Amino acid sequence: MTAEDRKILARINKYAEEVMADIDPQKVQVSAQLDKLRPILQEIADEQGISLEEFFIRYMDMQSEAACLSDAKMRADFDSQYKPDGEHPFFYR
Repeated sequence: MTAEDRKILARINKYAEEVMADIDPQKVQVSAQLDKLRPILQEIADEQGISLEEFFIRYMDMQSEAACLSDAKMRADFDSQYKPDGEHPFFYR
């Protein structure tokens, strides 16, 4: 993920925190959540000179990549904290 991608995601996430602060993502349909994000997505698409649809695809790719990176970091942190040789605090001898 590029530095530009990280800035764009941070910008979208900041916007999302403001406009969706009272929305429970587990109860609100994804389409309704995306409608709330449409203004910022359109703004960025216009800045980049691409269609909303093109930017939406890029946004979804960035979100997927960010989720994978987050998952990999969490797994690495977990692996470094708990040794697989039985020294994990939940393993009793």
